[in-house]
Amino acid sequence: MSNVTQVHNTTTEQLTETIFKGLDQRIEDLKRSFTPKEPDTYLTAKELENELKISSVTRWEWGKKNILQPRKIGNRTYYLRSEIKELLLNSNK
Repeated sequence: MSNVTQVHNTTTEQLTETIFKGLDQRIEDLKRSFTPKEPDTYLTAKELENELKISSVTRWEWGKKNILQPRKIGNRTYYLRSEIKELLLNSNK
């Protein structure tokens, strides 16, 4: 069983214009709500300390308490910027 829609007293130009207006509105809504995903960047321990204005002791304690999740790559320690951003956003709640 198929659905049939009949349009009376409307020209093809009016119908086309109505459809395009609806599409334009949807596209504008998507543009407003769309936020491009940024590539995740890593911060070194020093960069993290400088951005958050914390000491190395605080950074180390936060790592031990699982407040921050350090990533070890070789013998270097990095922190994901997105996790730090999430931490700061959730700390205000």
